[in-house]
Amino acid sequence: MPEKKIVIFERSGPENTQATLKAARERAEELGIRQIVLATSSGQTALEAAETFSGVDVEIIAVTLSAARWEVYTAPHEKKIKEAEAKGVKFLTASHGFVGNIGTAIREKFGGLTPSEIIGRTYYTFSQGTKVAAEITLMAADAGLLDMEKELIAIGGTGGGADTALVIKPVYTTHFFDLNICEVICMPR
Repeated sequence: MPEKKIVIFERSGPENTQATLKAARERAEELGIRQIVLATSSGQTALEAAETFSGVDVEIIAVTLSAARWEVYTAPHEKKIKEAEAKGVKFLTASHGFVGNIGTAIREKFGGLTPSEIIGRTYYTFSQGTKVAAEITLMAADAGLLDMEKELIAIGGTGGGADTALVIKPVYTTHFFDLNICEVICMPR
């Protein structure tokens, strides 16, 4: 059985962004992966990814926060988005798969947790970036942006930046329970 290195960061957070992107690039080249899906709030992580993956034959799909969350967190920065787009990055803004969708409206109005929020919170037991990586994969799949026959690398993070990279076989949200996280490339403790 082949052995593979997993990078484990001492803590979560944006200080791990460069190491996460470099580890993802290395694994994408080893596996011949051609699609990278990553979370970005302002567009900064997408811009850094475009630079890190420069010269590699990959398509980068950057998923922003839903517009409903921009007021609470941050809206994409137009200049960074345009810069990343000029480097070939595609952007998607959509409702979140687990938290920040109609289930959130139900919880806020009536209380309790919805099944999608329970799934999201369960991913948090691994890392916030794991939840984000799975969620953005579903969002990009549902938007028709992914090659559904091939594995991709999904990159998420905690509080901005990136600290988690996973190899995932994508599915549409309607087939969520067939989602396959094939490998952990890196994650925080």
